[in-house]
Amino acid sequence: MADLHVVEHTELVPYAEGVRMQEELRNAVQAGESGDHLLLLEHEPVYTRGRRTGDGELPMGEQWYAAQGIEVCDADRGGAVTYHGPGQLVGYPILRLRGGVVGHLRAMAEGLAAVLAELGVTAVWRRDAPGLWVEPAGRPPAKICAFGVNVHRRVAIHGFALNVTTALDAFDLIVPCGLRGVAVTSIAAFVPAPPLASLAARAAELLGAAYGVTFAREEKKD
Repeated sequence: MADLHVVEHTELVPYAEGVRMQEELRNAVQAGESGDHLLLLEHEPVYTRGRRTGDGELPMGEQWYAAQGIEVCDADRGGAVTYHGPGQLVGYPILRLRGGVVGHLRAMAEGLAAVLAELGVTAVWRRDAPGLWVEPAGRPPAKICAFGVNVHRRVAIHGFALNVTTALDAFDLIVPCGLRGVAVTSIAAFVPAPPLASLAARAAELLGAAYGVTFAREEKKD
């Protein structure tokens, strides 16, 4: 079994710092200097533009968003524009792929769907609009978890963004994931949300089960 670690951050991490950490870990994995990792973070408010972001999906313009205290950053992942911010669990599995990209995404979705199921929230994976979706009775489907990855030399970075207590009105200011007229939701919209740290720990366990590995928390060094 590969040497696998999960590094959990309870403080807010700037998006650029999260990217730096991923790139550093991916370089180490590719060089054979490290095993795979799972980063579980919470980001400061930011809109990230994936490779498929189209014109008009950030309709207010970067200066307007900056005036609201929300940074806009380009991201080398798949997918379109999305929001990261407080109350959202963002996960980055830095993994050497054992199979294809679709299998990697499906395993991620399986693990997170299991997390949600334990909380009493039923979510389903949609390949046509990559993410986990809930279908409340009498209401249209709503996206609760977004996905987007980047693979280079068989090692994946980026991952998922699970809305826990996220401020959902932040999604009203963009075209989330390039899907116009689509609702976005959170765990807190259905059930009392657990603390992010405990949710992160359980996510690490169930993601590990979905990937067929064991994630262990890395001890912080002084």
